[in-house]
This record gives sequence, structure tokens and C-alpha cells, in this order.
Amino acid sequence: MRVATIFLAILTVPLFLSIQISIAQLPFDDTISSRTLDAILQDYAFKSFFRPKTGVPYDAKLPNNLIGVKVSAMRLRSGSLRTRGVQTYKEFQIPMGVVEQPYVQRLVLVYHNLGNWSEIFYPLPGYTYLAPVLGLLSYSGVDLSADELPELDIRASDKPILIKFSDVKPAPFGSVPKCVYFDVHGSVQFDILLHDYVCSTVQQGHFSIVVESNAPSPAPTPIAVAAAIGEGSEKKNYKVWIIVASLIGGCMLLILLSLLVVRMRRIKNGMKIQELEWGADSNEILQMTSVGGTKAPLAIGTRTRPTIENDYIP
Repeated sequence: MRVATIFLAILTVPLFLSIQISIAQLPFDDTISSRTLDAILQDYAFKSFFRPKTGVPYDAKLPNNLIGVKVSAMRLRSGSLRTRGVQTYKEFQIPMGVVEQPYVQRLVLVYHNLGNWSEIFYPLPGYTYLAPVLGLLSYSGVDLSADELPELDIRASDKPILIKFSDVKPAPFGSVPKCVYFDVHGSVQFDILLHDYVCSTVQQGHFSIVVESNAPSPAPTPIAVAAAIGEGSEKKNYKVWIIVASLIGGCMLLILLSLLVVRMRRIKNGMKIQELEWGADSNEILQMTSVGGTKAPLAIGTRTRPTIENDYIP
């Protein structure tokens, strides 16, 4: 009987292990929401704690179906977070003055790096990711073994929380990278990207760097630039020649018009003189006589003689 039990146990253990391995290697259901993913990653993050030290990050071990995702957890005292902050926690720099709501004595900051899962859980139509989505969420750290731990809300009151991205793809030519922020309620906000690929925030959530998908055309090659310059020079010279030709043509037209006006005046004056000559030739020549100190025409005789209307003679 004992031998049979041992033999059955030997057969059961490999079968159980094979079932666990098969479950761990099942493809991850990418249809779940981002908030469900946060809860799953929080559970793995808390499992990484074993006698945790305050202010020390602990990387979580994830199953094979979450390859590419990185999760870390760090336990802090609430007062220490408010008065000291955290100089460096992965890509995050947390300044002094950060407080949590509701208040707890101890809290846990859970870090996410979604890697190649970024576009799956945080799709952003019309934009392309240049960096993986990074997350920072806070939970109550009073009881690390409790289930369904409440999520806290942390906010910076003095200086903002900085996110310095280290794995950033180069932006397409002419495009302007910008920060994108996803809050825990699902809303999306964009902000200006600071120097050295740094984004800033005053609250927790998920962050990344994106550019618009409709990027401008790539930079022209040197040959294309030279061709464009040559073509521009040719167009400029062509315009100059058009202007010069127009000026010359205008001057010539003005000269021709002036000559035509002068010619027309001469013809008109000649016609007047000719008319006077014709008038002089067609008129009768009258004899001139002196009357006092002037000369006047003198008619030799009259064409019609006067007649008396009646024969009455006084």
C-alpha cells in the first residue's frame, strides 16, 4: 500500500508541474483592460517582497506570458516620502512634498515598464510610440499579505515628478516629440517634452513619448537640393530676361508711337497748306487800290446795276 502511494505521488508531481508550466506559457489575454493589468502587476510586485527594506526597490518575477514587461516595488514611510522624496526610482525622480490620499503610515510604489506591450494596453490612434509606457502607482503598504489592496493617489505639491526616459527611438525628421499621460481614469493628456527626453507630472499614472503618425516627408538628398537650387536659378534668370525684354519692347513701342504722332502732324499740316493753296488758286484776283494809308481790293464793276422802282422824278 505504501509503495503504491509513493508511486502515485511520483506520477502526480510531474503531472502537476507540467500543468503549472503549461498555464504559465499560455498566451496572455491582450483583450483585458489596462486597469486589470495594473491589478495583476501589483500582485506580482507584492510577491517580490521578502522581509523588505524601506526605500529599496525589488524587481518582480513575471510569468513567460508577460515577457517584455518589467515590474518593481518599493516600500516607503509616508513621512519620509513627504520630507525627503526619492532621488531615483528607475526612470522616476520624486521630489519632496509628495503626499498620498488617503493617508497611510506605509505605502508601496509600484513601477511598470510595459515594453512591447505598450501599444496593446495603451493604444493611441494617430501617434507612434518612441519610448515604452512607464507607470507609477501607489498602494497601501500596511499589510503586504492582504488581498485587493486599496490604491492610493499621490500628488506633488511643490516640484513636479520627473520621468527621464532612457530607451527612446529617434523621431522622424521634422516631427515634434511630445509627452503623453494616461491617468487611472482613462483620460489622455499631452505635454511638452523637456530637454534630455524628460517628462513631468504632478500625479501618478502611465507616461510615454509619442509623435504624430503623419510625419513630414524625409529630408531631401544633396542631389535633390542642388537640383532644386539650379532650377530656382534658372527660373530667376528667366524672370529677369522677361523683365528686360518687356522694358526694351516698351521703349521701342513708345518711340514708334512718337514717330507716328510726328508723322501724322506733318501730314496734317501739309494738308492744310495744300487746302490754302487750292483756295488761293480758285479765287478771282482783285485789283488793289490805295485808300488813305491802306490798300483795299477794288472791283472794276458791279455785276447787277441798280434799278429805280418807279419813274417818279421830283
